[in-house]
Amino acid sequence: MTTPDCLIIGGGVIGLSLAYDLAQHGLRVRIVDRQEAGREASWAGAGILPATGPDEAHHPLDQLRVLSYQLHPHWAASLFEATGIDNGYRQCGGIYLARSHGEAAALGGLIGLMREERIAIDRLTPTMLIDLEPALRPLAESGYLRAAYRLPTESQLRNPDHLQALLKATRDLGVEFSLGTHIASFEIEQGQVRAALSEKNERLPAQSFCLTAGAWTRQLLEPLALPNGILPVKGQMVMFRCQRPPLQHILNEGPRYVVPRDDGRVLVGSTEEEVGFQKQTTPDTLQELAEFGRQLVDPLHAAVIEKSWAGLRPGSFDGLPYLGQAPNLDNVYVAAGHFRNGLFLSPATAVVMGRLIRGENTQIDLSPFYPGRG
Repeated sequence: MTTPDCLIIGGGVIGLSLAYDLAQHGLRVRIVDRQEAGREASWAGAGILPATGPDEAHHPLDQLRVLSYQLHPHWAASLFEATGIDNGYRQCGGIYLARSHGEAAALGGLIGLMREERIAIDRLTPTMLIDLEPALRPLAESGYLRAAYRLPTESQLRNPDHLQALLKATRDLGVEFSLGTHIASFEIEQGQVRAALSEKNERLPAQSFCLTAGAWTRQLLEPLALPNGILPVKGQMVMFRCQRPPLQHILNEGPRYVVPRDDGRVLVGSTEEEVGFQKQTTPDTLQELAEFGRQLVDPLHAAVIEKSWAGLRPGSFDGLPYLGQAPNLDNVYVAAGHFRNGLFLSPATAVVMGRLIRGENTQIDLSPFYPGRG
């Protein structure tokens, strides 16, 4: 086995995207994952790509958001050209709703911040909402609708298809995979990691290492004696199956959403539950999500629930991801803790971390995301 330039531990959307970037720049890359690549939170999400403003952001997190939003259509096109797999990227627009005075006040504050970022926003009357989405007529005429706004540039893609495209593209670029391999410890010498060691005592050497294992990154940080602020946050999801798409826009109300797919499937999510690594769905929560979807989209009353699932997002104590070089280890990098934005931020994360690993200027200040902050 040729020693790779970078061993990426974690084969979710962050790890696959980083491998895609590094391999395109000629680096030898190997991905290690304890199971099949492209599972867990990367697969379980809804694929929402929030709208951003022009390229004038000041905070590094906002700069990552803007860069990712700009990269997604280009990645979708290049992945399709390379693999023939359509990841479902489309600019469908998003509608933000509020059904109580408190929700309307909170939404008004959020809309104000978005307008400061020069994001395109239209305020909707009930009549305008019905014209855009006839399926929302019962909601619009119910008397409970307090506010509605349309963000025409909100977009989406289909997580499973995007992951399959990344898997094929990285393999075609020569990225190697060690799947079903659980990393238990590391061989450290003179401030560098020389090799990752599996629980079966397999030695995996590399020139550099990047930890991209989502919520499970904390289990990799512990044997390296690195600060550990990553925690799993469970999110549950329900998927309806309709004969035809009941709406075009993504619907957002607080932390919950309804995402229509072109084939008639409709995703309804999601929850934020700090319950450790328990990934089971719960009937009461699934029922609440289903009822939420039906309250917003009347045709869902006649639709069947095709599937439900849960995923574990990697949260952080301060809401920021961990991006950068690990403290006291010259050749170890961390890219994790993206919480609900892993898929959205994956292209920008791959680009800036790729630059860092190659010794280039990241062009975005990564100090707020320093892995040593706790």
